[in-house]
Amino acid sequence: MGRTAKKISKDIVLKEFWRSNDRFADLFNAVIFEGQEILKAEDLQEMDTDVSGVIRFSGYEESLMRIRDVVKKYAFGIEFAILGIENQQKIHYAMPLRTMVYDVCGYLKEYKAIARTIKSGRKSEPDEFLSGMNRRDRLHPQITLVVYYGEKEWDGPYCLHDMLVPLPKQFLTVCPNYRMNLVQVRESEGYIFHNEDVRTVFDISREIYNENFDRIFKEYNYGIKPELATVIGSITNAEGFAAVKNEEGTVNMCEALKKLERECEARGMQKGEAHGKVLGLEAGLRKSIIQLLKNGFSIEQISAILEMPEEEVKQIRG
Repeated sequence: MGRTAKKISKDIVLKEFWRSNDRFADLFNAVIFEGQEILKAEDLQEMDTDVSGVIRFSGYEESLMRIRDVVKKYAFGIEFAILGIENQQKIHYAMPLRTMVYDVCGYLKEYKAIARTIKSGRKSEPDEFLSGMNRRDRLHPQITLVVYYGEKEWDGPYCLHDMLVPLPKQFLTVCPNYRMNLVQVRESEGYIFHNEDVRTVFDISREIYNENFDRIFKEYNYGIKPELATVIGSITNAEGFAAVKNEEGTVNMCEALKKLERECEARGMQKGEAHGKVLGLEAGLRKSIIQLLKNGFSIEQISAILEMPEEEVKQIRG
């Protein structure tokens, strides 16, 4: 008897995807530097994701347990910045506060490391000893991107001020704000990605949400890597998306999209809507078949390329 496949943790799938320095750098370049390849993969270094700490103030003490998703150190010259990615599959109405706490914990962790060097004897003035920092000590910036994968448009807060009760404008000018760096997959068409894996995951996931299956087939009829199909399936909840592979080991997009159609129907979609999507898929197939015929391919060759029976190729063509 065959073993039953274990359900893959979506959280782990997404963390593993972004652990790649090439993908990580490409996301930051697209979001922060408008597609310019400023961050280099070779300058990134994996860091401990545990930023837990203890806050003590005037007799008050509280421990904060915080584990980040993916954290890397980016070196520029002799200095560096701490870059993080937080994966978010659902809308979180306290996300700016949550992200701020992650960053604060990162700063606190570095501050405590500096303070330990002073307490252990590093030369310092009395005020510096009391502060736990010399006047020339500096913290390294903590920059976090929150990647939201949901189909529903983000209707949560974007910054700390969005979470506050209505205040007079004068109060807001002196009340510190914290803006979250939010990346929405469903609205990612404006980003310039150079890494093929990142571009493919964002593009196909977005088009699945838009139910634009014919475009997916047209752009990716050659198939995609199983790893990327697993990531896309985790993002869009299309669990069977990565299940169909061809002889080259890539995912057969024709069969994968058909499987996605069946999953949509199984989730309760109306029969008419599902049928309309199938017609859209067939229209995309028909365009591809006609183009291949114009390029001189025979029915037999097209059948082999698309991994479809010859009769089905003829039927769709007609």
